[in-house]
Amino acid sequence: MRIGIITGSGTYALPSFEDAVAAEVATEFGPATVTEGSFAGVDVLHVSRHLPGHPRLSHQVTHQANIAALRDRGADAIVAVTVCGAVDRSVPLGSLIVFDDLHFLVNRLADGAICTLHTEPGRPGRGHWVFEQPFHDGLRGALLEGARSAGLEARDGGCYGHVDGPRFNSKAEIRSLAAVGVTAVSQTAGPETVLCGEASIPFALIGYATDYANGVEEELQPVENLVRLVEASPAAFAATLSTALPRIAALDLAPVGSHFRFD
Repeated sequence: MRIGIITGSGTYALPSFEDAVAAEVATEFGPATVTEGSFAGVDVLHVSRHLPGHPRLSHQVTHQANIAALRDRGADAIVAVTVCGAVDRSVPLGSLIVFDDLHFLVNRLADGAICTLHTEPGRPGRGHWVFEQPFHDGLRGALLEGARSAGLEARDGGCYGHVDGPRFNSKAEIRSLAAVGVTAVSQTAGPETVLCGEASIPFALIGYATDYANGVEEELQPVENLVRLVEASPAAFAATLSTALPRIAALDLAPVGSHFRFD
């Protein structure tokens, strides 16, 4: 089994990534950089959303190319990690959330285009992704077990809210997200969820709470606290993935939901 791993702010490489070789993969959506190697004894394909040094901000991440490259390189499942801002005050900072729902109403990429792999009329495989929950339960279970085996606090379930960056949100915007049950927000994982679903690749998302979103607390915390927790997140993600990936490799996976296709 080949497992794709997508990492974001703070995590630009995987520790102890053996025999790692990075290559530019050409796709119909442009090139994407994929690093292949072995992590925790599992065949892994790694994509850094922002690339080392963080040259790409959230609105510059090439989501379609990233998912198409992982698909074309044979990913049987994809796990993504994200640092995130907690909308739910009961989420402790420095803890993990294994999401089970999605709030991504606009379903658009940063350039305003619809978030889809079905970009041309008549494209083979075109259709509608039909699902109850967007994230794969088996992958979610493996991530929860991995986090807890590493001694980390992890919430089972929560609604991931995709917001457009690179700016952070206003108090009014966060209140509206809280009203519909969003647990935490970040700026990249909405498109990844949708595109993996369309590609029929099982997908799961785990977040690390680095701050409380605007208005959740009476006073906005210093940016230094956010930076400190972003810097702490790679160790938590690596510890979780190192025990979760062997569990995932043993799963009998199937795509999430079904597709109403026209060919």
